[in-house]
Parts: sequence; C-alpha cells; structure tokens
Amino acid sequence: MVLPVPQQRLLDLYRVMRRIRAFEDAAETASQGGVAAWGLAENATPAKVRGPLHLSTGQEAVAVGVCANLVRKDLLTSTHRGHGHTLAKGADPARMMCELFGRATGYNHGKGGSMHIADFSVGMLGANGVVAAGIPIATGAAHALKLRKQPNIVACFFGDGAANRGPFLEGLNWAQVYQLPVLFVCEDNRISATTPTGPMTAGKGVSARAKALAIASEKVDGNDVEAVDAAAARLAAQVRAGGGPRFLHAVTYRFKGHVSVDPGSYRDAREVETAKQSDPLLLARAKLLERGVPAAAVDAIDGEAGQEIAAALATADAAPWPQASAAYEDIMNTVTGAWR
Repeated sequence: MVLPVPQQRLLDLYRVMRRIRAFEDAAETASQGGVAAWGLAENATPAKVRGPLHLSTGQEAVAVGVCANLVRKDLLTSTHRGHGHTLAKGADPARMMCELFGRATGYNHGKGGSMHIADFSVGMLGANGVVAAGIPIATGAAHALKLRKQPNIVACFFGDGAANRGPFLEGLNWAQVYQLPVLFVCEDNRISATTPTGPMTAGKGVSARAKALAIASEKVDGNDVEAVDAAAARLAAQVRAGGGPRFLHAVTYRFKGHVSVDPGSYRDAREVETAKQSDPLLLARAKLLERGVPAAAVDAIDGEAGQEIAAALATADAAPWPQASAAYEDIMNTVTGAWR
C-alpha cells in the first residue's frame, strides 16, 4: 500500500510532470513544422527541431518520481527518450529547446540534438541514442564515485528493450560484483520501437533478470507518481547506505509513436485509448482534487507550464545558429588523443 505523500510534494511532482508534458508537446509540434500555436508570432521563422525526436509522453511519472529522490550532485544517465529525465533532474527548458532546434546556445551547442543532451551541472551525464548504452556508462560512473569515496549515487534509466541487449547483463553484473551505488530504473513502456516487448522477452521478465543477479528489485505502477516516488525513496536510501545496486521496474505506457512524425498505426487504437485513461497527469490531478486542492490551483500550474515552454520556444527561435567553424571544435584527434 502506498501512503499518500504530503500535499505540497504531490503538487511539486505534478508541476514537473506538467512541465515535461508541455515541453514535449511543444517540441513535437515544432518537429512537425508548426510553432505559431505555442505563442510565437504568425510571421515567426518556423525553426523546426533538428533530427529524430523521441517522445516520452505518458511516462512522466517515472522520471519525476525517481529524480525527486536525487540531489543535484547525484548522477544520471538517460536514453534516446530522455527529455523527461533531463528536465526532472533540473535542466533549463530553454537551453534544452535551443539544443533541439540546433542552435549555438543549446546545451551541446546545437551539435547533440534531442538524443544527446547533457548537463553536467545538474549531474545529467547524457542521453544516448544507442539502446542500453547508458547502463555501462552509469555503472562506470558509480564505480568512480565509489573509488573517490563520494557520497552520491547514480540513477540509470533504460527501457524494457534494453534488457535484451548485452550491456544490460554486463552492467548489472559489474555493479553487483563491486557493490556500486547505482539505482537501475527500467521504464517498461511495453514496446521496443514498433514491436511489443513481451513476446520478445524470455522468462519472467526484466525484474527476474535483476533478481537472478541477487539485485533487490521492486516493481511499481509507473503511471502513479506517488508509487514511483515512494519506491524510489526506499531504493535510493538503500543504495546511499552502501547496500549496493537496486532495481526499480516501473511499468508505464508510451502514448505516441516511436518518433514524433510516427502516427503509431501499428498499435491497436483501443489499447492506446485504454492506456490514456491511466495518464499519469490525470491520475495526479484527480488525487490533488480529492485532497482538497482547488481546481483553479491545478489549472494555474498547467498555465504556468505552458507559458514557460512558450518562452523556451521563443528563445530557441531567436537563438543564433552555430558558426561553421564550430564544426571543428569539441572533437578529438584520434592519432594524438588531443581535444580541440
């Protein structure tokens, strides 16, 4: 049984979820060529998102519930679907939007795009376009923390499809052998790109694989932000106390297609509509109203998120493009190993 969190904490969790949803809705629209609807002037240059855009719409409770239990100096690795993780860890929406737009003022100077945003200032080591590639990075970062005797932990997000790739076993095994301070978080949205994950996964699933390595695992409703928050709090505390790695299996659902221009027609429309009834934002809103929070207060949070992201879009639209010479910066000479 999940005990209700204090009202203010639930409001704070809802606020971050709403920020993530507004950001991704705006980025989706921009990737499809339309930005005027998000507060820009009708004659504004339609600066579109550059490159593939993978949305986490419907999965916000996992990112927010976990990151609410991290401190600034804790580290995090993400996936190709990482906007929510990055925002939940404290990154600036405007700089993120600039990166998606390919602008010089983005987090990676417009070179990384959606799948490679990083913000070391908040411990976000980076999103990653390779499935499961964040797992060994997180494990290595956790090993570094242990060797340096630093008190922080690493949160490692990955999808259910990652469990069928080699880095999953290698990373979890290394973390358990060396008792590293890492919280593995499987965002199980039940589909790997366009293929349902269940029929492609042998045995009893993701949690069973973690348990086979003697890593304590907890399964949770990934659409219930209170449940994720409570589970992440327990597991993160155990990791901080020196208990070694822990595993959180959060079952959720991705509402959109694999990328922002994918209509997702390979999915059963009835399945999607049923899943939307468990939208994490709707569930959290209902809980807030049940506990006496005025609807106007919740609506105000929604409005603030919309205004914040509209401002981020305007900033990105006005931001400068990178200079051509910047293409030769932030690269390594593979002969000498020197960075330029």
